[in-house]
Amino acid sequence: MTAPPSPQTDDEAQALLLFDGVCTLCNQFVNVVLDADSSGYFLLGALQSEEAQPYLESFGVDPDALDSVVLIEKGRLYTHSTAALRVCRRLDAPWPLLSVFLAVPRPVRDFVYDIIAEHRYDWFGTRDECRLPTPDVRARFLEDPA
Repeated sequence: MTAPPSPQTDDEAQALLLFDGVCTLCNQFVNVVLDADSSGYFLLGALQSEEAQPYLESFGVDPDALDSVVLIEKGRLYTHSTAALRVCRRLDAPWPLLSVFLAVPRPVRDFVYDIIAEHRYDWFGTRDECRLPTPDVRARFLEDPA
């Protein structure tokens, strides 16, 4: 695996996807990414991790104020529905089909996204701790639990 992308570069080889490590729905999304990202384009990390903090701070983002997945791609930061749909666009079929929703105005997309985000713990549950990568996918994560 290549080195983590710098949030201030236009690295096209890899993007960084940060997710809520205690959210069951978010962890299911990560499972989809791991299964459908055959090119290894996405490096993953929990928003709550120490390793994610420098990336967020470089964009002036308060990690404690986030309620969204975060995608750092080609030197830009994306959140909410835009982040999720841009991720889908880079995955193996059939996931790129969802990127057609990028044509929907962002306020409409984010309204739906925010409803799901607001209720995600009640509807899908939480984990007691952030996801620890298994040895076979460890290189795809920012965190090194070893």
